[in-house]
Amino acid sequence: MRVLVAEDEKDLNNIIAQKLMADGYSVDCCYDGKEALEILSYTEYDVIILDIMMPKADGFEVLHSLREMGKTTPVLFLTARDAISDRVKGLDSGANDYLVKPFSFEELSARLRVLTRNSYGITKSVICVADLTMDCTSKTVKRGQKEISLSAKEYALLEYLMHNQGIVLSREKIENHIWNFDYEGGTNVVDVYIRYLRRKIDEGHEVKLIHTIRGRGYVLRENNVK
Repeated sequence: MRVLVAEDEKDLNNIIAQKLMADGYSVDCCYDGKEALEILSYTEYDVIILDIMMPKADGFEVLHSLREMGKTTPVLFLTARDAISDRVKGLDSGANDYLVKPFSFEELSARLRVLTRNSYGITKSVICVADLTMDCTSKTVKRGQKEISLSAKEYALLEYLMHNQGIVLSREKIENHIWNFDYEGGTNVVDVYIRYLRRKIDEGHEVKLIHTIRGRGYVLRENNVK
């Protein structure tokens, strides 16, 4: 999943980004509201972590502009302001959740999982396709009874495919969701990681779950109907 962290405290911003990347998220960072608005005008995210007290444009302004663009991306407000009136204002402005500093990263991760699940219409922490299961809380993946070990990026790719099961995803769309602006790898990175996943998910199984749709991209589903 791809996350934008808009927080003007650079040390905190970097710590959040490092934590989320270790959890398999693709993360972009910015440090003021104007930069956040610029990035959001041309980039889609699965969730946005938005500080309220930022220079150039505060979190309320950024959120208002985001909703004016017609974007429904889940927004988690992150702020030191803990008055009830501030929380109410944030939620009434269109934020989906509100976390007060200081906070635990375990709670931040849990709230992000809920927001991303809700945005894909998923109500449970365990996602299933045929005999493939993913527990988004423990970050464990099993095919049948066998647990599968995945790298952070492999997990992120599989999670994105499972959230969109049955939907054909283009290489460009996958790359934009899984890799951030700083990525400098090859142009075939999506194909490479799809191969990695196929070896771990499909190899040795009669029923294949990851399918190539020629000229369109990839899809995760139980059958190969085109």
